[in-house]
Order: sequence, then C-alpha cells, then structure tokens
Amino acid sequence: MRPTRPGVLVGIVVVVALAAWLLVRLIYTDLVILPWTAVPTVLLLAIGEAYSGWMIKARIDRKPGTKPVEPLAVARMAALAKASAYGGAMFAGLFAGFALHTLQLFAKETPRVEFFIATGSFLSCVALIAAALFLEYACRIPKDSEDQSPK
Repeated sequence: MRPTRPGVLVGIVVVVALAAWLLVRLIYTDLVILPWTAVPTVLLLAIGEAYSGWMIKARIDRKPGTKPVEPLAVARMAALAKASAYGGAMFAGLFAGFALHTLQLFAKETPRVEFFIATGSFLSCVALIAAALFLEYACRIPKDSEDQSPK
C-alpha cells in the first residue's frame, strides 16, 4: 500500500466542492436544514484516530511500558487511515460547496446559520484528514540501523 498523497486529497476536496456548490445552488430551497451534529461526530473520529496513531507509533517504536503490536492490527489501522482520509476529503468538499453557496445568502438568517454549520463541519473534516494522515504515518515500518548499513 502506498502512502496517501495530500495533493490528491486537496484535488478531491476542490472537485467535490465545486460539484456540491453547483448542485446546492440548484436545489437549496428543497433541502432540509443542515444538522449541526456532523461537527462533534467528525471531531470525535479525528480525536480517536489521532490517539490511535499516537499509541500505534509508541508500540511500533517499542517505547518502554508498551506491548508489541500485531502486524495485522497495523495493516488494519493503515487501511482505516487511508479510508478516513479519502472519506474526509469527500465530505470536506461537500461541506465546502455548501458553505460557498450559503455565503452568498449570508444576509438571511437561515443561510447564515447553515454557513456556520457547514464551515464547522468542513473544519472538522480537515481535522479528520490530518488525524488520518498522522495515523497512516504512525503505521509505517521504522528503518532499522542494520538495514541502512552498506553490505
């Protein structure tokens, strides 16, 4: 599995944001009010992944007081990190497109509230992407000094 490239994630965010902006612009009046619950939910996921990354890194580096980690568990965590990064990028783009549209209607009360909800959701998705990239980094196999010596 190759590491996730941040440039690809940024590209996904931009493309999905533009598509969401175009779609929301057409059907905004038919949509229900954007729920605020995405913000704490995604932030909790980001905190969980960041903590998992911190713990996995300590176990892989064999810090004192930690147990060795199972290789299959590390592979699963790396797959979770990769999926979370791409999923976070998709949802970040969706919320960014929604925020772009509601920014244009900022003078009205309901779109103003939805702008803040969409912006908070976007920022929490960015935090999830950062935590996922950290977890993926933490799952890398360390290079031993023996492996680096010329033979």
